[in-house]
Amino acid sequence: TVVSGKEVDMDEQIVSGVVVEGHRVASGEANEPRFPNGTLALQIPCFARLGLDLANYRRGTLNVSIAPFTFRLGRPWKTLPGIRWSPVMPAENFSFYRCGIRLAGGETFASGLVYWPHPSTKPEYFQDPYVLEILAPDLPGARYGAQVELNLKENEIAVEG
Repeated sequence: TVVSGKEVDMDEQIVSGVVVEGHRVASGEANEPRFPNGTLALQIPCFARLGLDLANYRRGTLNVSIAPFTFRLGRPWKTLPGIRWSPVMPAENFSFYRCGIRLAGGETFASGLVYWPHPSTKPEYFQDPYVLEILAPDLPGARYGAQVELNLKENEIAVEG
């Protein structure tokens, strides 16, 4: 499928996007007193106990806007239901979708995951419908405004529009 002018395997698609500022709560940069080190610092050990090792990933999300495209979630790679990650928050359900991410024009995709706290169990900090939250290793140069490309599996996340 071709979304941004590049051909990939039949079950994958590449979409261009731009890194945008998120709520900055996952990383702890929002100075949210309930989560001084960020929500991911609390969630990652819970995920690890259930077999999802994110030790090599950055402790924050890269928020990638794919506007004017939107996305439709399909079958997640992994779902972790009922995660009680904080004493001040209700349990949440999380799904993860495989993706690759690279700076636009780069040679190699870094392995990442689209991080999807289910809106039905998430009490606050909702995302724009054009934005995918990506968990990935540190990507030097992936600053606000940076152009990136995502490689998505169509059965997991379909790009529309």
